Amino acid sequence: MRLRLMIACVASLGLAACATASSTEGENEQPTQEAWTSTYTPRPYAPVLIRGATVLDGEGHEFADTDVMFQDGHITAIGQNLTAPAGAEIVDGRGKFVTPGIIDPHSHLGVYPSPSINATQDGNELTQPNTAEVWAEHSVWPMDPGFSRAIAGGVTTLHILPGSGNLFGGRGVTLHPILGARTTQEMKFPGAPQSLKMACGENPSRVYGSRNSSPATDMGNVAGWRQAFQNAQQYNRRWQHYRENGEGDPPDRDLEMETLAGVLNGDILLEWHCYRADQMATAIQISHEFGFHIAAFHHAVEAYKIADLLREENICAAMWADWWGFKIEAYDGIRENIPFVHAAGACAMVHSDSEVGIQRLNQEAGKAMSDGRRAGLNITRAEAWIWLSRNPAQAIGILDHTGTLTVGKNADVVVWSADPLTTYAVAERVYIDGALHYQRGQTTEPRSDFELGQTYRERR
Repeated sequence: MRLRLMIACVASLGLAACATASSTEGENEQPTQEAWTSTYTPRPYAPVLIRGATVLDGEGHEFADTDVMFQDGHITAIGQNLTAPAGAEIVDGRGKFVTPGIIDPHSHLGVYPSPSINATQDGNELTQPNTAEVWAEHSVWPMDPGFSRAIAGGVTTLHILPGSGNLFGGRGVTLHPILGARTTQEMKFPGAPQSLKMACGENPSRVYGSRNSSPATDMGNVAGWRQAFQNAQQYNRRWQHYRENGEGDPPDRDLEMETLAGVLNGDILLEWHCYRADQMATAIQISHEFGFHIAAFHHAVEAYKIADLLREENICAAMWADWWGFKIEAYDGIRENIPFVHAAGACAMVHSDSEVGIQRLNQEAGKAMSDGRRAGLNITRAEAWIWLSRNPAQAIGILDHTGTLTVGKNADVVVWSADPLTTYAVAERVYIDGALHYQRGQTTEPRSDFELGQTYRERR
């Protein structure tokens, strides 16, 4: 029975989805990942009714003088003149805006926490070009003060990625920025798929070329990716042969190959750091060669040049509003990048890649919207909010749960003091799964242990 169950788990090669414990029987059998399952539990909270707000639903619609109601962690109704259930918290939304919580698809909080000192910089395993075996969640420091700043900026979900010094940086993890968590698992978004961070361009070439090792060029990068996926195909075939025949010992477990096999089998999302249009096009050719899908290109400074290709391939682009030109591969950026990708019908996203930028992603989207309008694009603020919630939810595989204000979805909701696409707005209330996690001007969350500091007490 155990062998049949284990074979079924390996058949999916998602491995994270299997939920039985391994034993000493069959030491080479691939153990499950039950130890890393989310232990996040939504906090209990009273029903909430927000009355009379301007609502941006994350699907591109804006509704005036509208109520939003949620209970037991989920949105229950959106409309006018809703009736509050008994014991509900009533929030006056007149003159305010309500949106889905911001989702940052590219963050390094926890793995590059504040304060930025060598002892806490845990995001880049710069020991070999392929470190697909490492997981960002094993470096996350839950006490990072950056989490509290992010939630104060309206962020309810963030995808934590390893750094970009390697061809294969490792697996990413999706978290809620809740405070007071003792472990990463207590922050982990339940059911969110893992990702694999890959990097193209100058970063891996610079890191390893300076060591007189491969890769040192773009062609070395491409060869490294292709060889790794070729090895992963062989790994898959060995397991396939074992599953079909069931004879002898199973293949040895290889953590690096498990990750790459998960990408090939569609169980692990691929998030690819890439700036230049030609390099993104090359990455797409590799995906065709080995039969996998790229969920998103990150930074994607030249995404506007291949927006039609991104649309055809159903690949999202995570971009900055106006951060470019700081190295050669980022030189050909334009301020209209995000709106041009959006106007072409592709999946555009705003991301931070910064412990500072994550605090004002709403303003970054506002800048991009304004640049698009000046270029002649009629982009509404309701459309622009898609870049902050719906599209990121799609790119990291959680759109069925959050990203839009839709009845039945998780109540990840932000109440803003004013139009959130302007510099005048601040987040007044932030709800995660229907529970209030931030209220401006009030202490609703425990502070990071690091920020509490230490006091001296004389020993006697």
